[in-house]
Amino acid sequence: MKRATLFVLCSALLSPPLFAESVPEVGIARLDCGTTSGPSDVARFSDTYAYDGFKVQLTYSCYLIKHGDEYLVWDAGQPDDGSPRAPKKNLVKLLGELGIKPEQVNYLGISHYHGDHIGQSPLLPDSTLLIGTGDWDALTSNPPRPGVNPEPVKHWISGGGKVETVMGDKDIFGDGTVVMLGMPGHTPGHSSLLVKLKEKGNVLISGDQAHFHENYEHERVPTFNTNRADTLASFDRFKRIAENVDATVIIQHDARDIDKLPAFPQMAR
Repeated sequence: MKRATLFVLCSALLSPPLFAESVPEVGIARLDCGTTSGPSDVARFSDTYAYDGFKVQLTYSCYLIKHGDEYLVWDAGQPDDGSPRAPKKNLVKLLGELGIKPEQVNYLGISHYHGDHIGQSPLLPDSTLLIGTGDWDALTSNPPRPGVNPEPVKHWISGGGKVETVMGDKDIFGDGTVVMLGMPGHTPGHSSLLVKLKEKGNVLISGDQAHFHENYEHERVPTFNTNRADTLASFDRFKRIAENVDATVIIQHDARDIDKLPAFPQMAR
């Protein structure tokens, strides 16, 4: 009897947990959400004059996260308005190349309220908008705060779409695979995103916690951030998370990080 009991206990310990089998497959693909003409002067990305004359090739990136049969689009990039910075293909066309219709996108996660991150939001009106509480408050203030343009998300502000404001972190699908991380400082409700993949491992997407490698490495604070102390505290948290979960860090605006994920339409899994 004792041997039988011991066998059952050992089998239970060595077998994979049941919940691991129930976690849907997770994948991530980069979507090109804007065009840049060439290296940009980045002096304004340091409030301590660290980048005088320094130029970096920046880009505009959005991401599609597949979670089983559910989808999250992270950030909405530049608006599809025909301007020089507009994407060559908008989000609807890019999703269509993956066989996904806009109404299939369950969530539109916004790292923060700047125009190059919410520009194509109107193309996903059926998605639940996930946004940091501080940023939502800035967008819905009457009048809006200086420098804040609520126009791209007026559909949700007017009550036409569902909104979930996020204070701190949010486990988006409830199984720990995709987590919105509160990283205030760039804006009051700025967020980053942690995605846990079975094959590639953990991926940490910056939002605008940093805009390029040098900015990240030296923790420079842009002149236009809303809170310097919060920015530095978020840098500390972001880097500790990256180290503790051994994450691949992807800086959304740095063109040098594009190749950290497979070329579209392929997904990292």
